[in-house]
This record gives sequence, C-alpha cells and structure tokens, in this order.
Amino acid sequence: MPITTRPATTADLDSIFLLMRQMQIEDPWSEPFNGTTVRHNLHELLTNPIYGVIHLALNANTPIAYLVICFDFSLEYRGKGAWIDELFVLPTHRGKGIGTQLLDLAESSSRQHAAHYLHLEVTHGNPAIDLYRRRGFQDHHRYLMTKSLTKPL
Repeated sequence: MPITTRPATTADLDSIFLLMRQMQIEDPWSEPFNGTTVRHNLHELLTNPIYGVIHLALNANTPIAYLVICFDFSLEYRGKGAWIDELFVLPTHRGKGIGTQLLDLAESSSRQHAAHYLHLEVTHGNPAIDLYRRRGFQDHHRYLMTKSLTKPL
C-alpha cells in the first residue's frame, strides 16, 4: 500500500504523541519530555498555524511518521523561516524513501507558508545526517546554543 501524507488536525494529537514518545527512545530531546506540556504544545501548534504545521505519513490509514515545521523570523535569513522541528519515521518503515518524501514535503510546505529558508538541527552521530546532506542541507561553523527563559514545569 502506498504511503500517503496529510496535514494533521487536533484529532491526530494522540497518534502524534505516541510517535513522539517512540522518537524519545531513540533520540531524546535535551529538555525533559513532559507529557502534559507536550500535549498542550501539540494542541497549540495544531490550532495556531502561525506557529507551524504538522504532517502525518500513513500506511493504510495507520500513522507511521510525522513531520513538524515551526516558523520564525530572522533578519539574517531574509524574514520568515521554517525549522524542521521534528521528523520521525518508525524503524519498521525506514529505508523506504519516507524520510525523503517528508523532506520534500517540508520544502514545499515551507514555501507555501512564505518561508525563505528551511533549517533543521540533528544530533551528532544520527544516521539521518547523510540524508540531510544529500538533500542540500549544509553544516554551519556555528554552535547551536540555548538558554531557558522559563522554569521547568
């Protein structure tokens, strides 16, 4: 059965959340995964497209992958930008071109939302780095540095 993709809705929140929990096993965030906070933020993103969009990849109507694109604004990068905030494919479906399909979708969706650049961050040693490089993403000679502006929940 061919893989289909579609924009996610609030009805998909539980499916996305389950895929996110699986991703945390393989490539956990640097920040703690708090289920309550994640569910709240997923709902916020799904209901406020100004922040970004989520797409699901399905095999026979079963979610097998997801893509989260979030938007920002940068003077350096000519205005509105997009970030691949999350891209996850279930291990049983890897190596079948789904990641490439989702990267194509990230590019087209970001263009549709008037983004000028598409960014992503990937953990050192993640095998997906090779895919991202083949798809034209470039390494920068910069560090990604982050400072929390809020207290953990």
